[in-house]
Amino acid sequence: MPGRRWLEMTWRDGLFAHWPVDPETVAATLPDDLSVATHDGDAYLGVVPFVMDDIRPRGLPVGLSFPELNLRTYVEGPNGPGVYFHSLDADDRLGVAVARGLFRLPYYRAETDVRRRGGDANNAGGDDRSVRFSSRRVHRGVPHARFDATYAPAGEAFTPDPGSLPAFLLENYRFYTAGESGRLYVGEIDHEPWTLRPATAEIRANTLFAANGFTAPDGDPILHYGEPLAVTADRLRRV
Repeated sequence: MPGRRWLEMTWRDGLFAHWPVDPETVAATLPDDLSVATHDGDAYLGVVPFVMDDIRPRGLPVGLSFPELNLRTYVEGPNGPGVYFHSLDADDRLGVAVARGLFRLPYYRAETDVRRRGGDANNAGGDDRSVRFSSRRVHRGVPHARFDATYAPAGEAFTPDPGSLPAFLLENYRFYTAGESGRLYVGEIDHEPWTLRPATAEIRANTLFAANGFTAPDGDPILHYGEPLAVTADRLRRV
């Protein structure tokens, strides 16, 4: 869609780790005009490490690339369902500054190390791939956060069926954020449906929940690995 192509990028090396939580746990953290989105009665908190590759305004030949780690949930808002980010950690000083300024998102500077094993030049291929993703927040004046995990695809590729839990968690084309005044903004993105695989993950450290005021959820997360995906994004707009 022409209106959603201000920025172009590719998302790679993505792990989606989701925990079901009581909707009231999430509701207390949301801005006015947003409500909790649920699937079969559960809200979800997701920890998502991945690499944003070749981020650039449409038409420019070269862009920025950096790893990102976010803690997110899913909401209903004035413009429809979408994602709400509690925090985003990125290893790029310029990228963090631009995202905080243009998109009013809670981005924080982090030191991140991403190491890949297996796969081809585009980090695609069989299940012999794995990613080691280690992040330590270094942004001043905010709670520290650390994440360290090794993850890999572990099953056949699939596209989420409409109405399924994977579609609820992954097929989101909108995000909401609030400015310092509390005013709500919305951003739209566009991409082909995700190609996902079941995943395995060894999570050695994860303090994102505590850094954002949550008690760590009980139980093991639901894990998906995302194949590389081309994404376009629109400008942020006032709701």
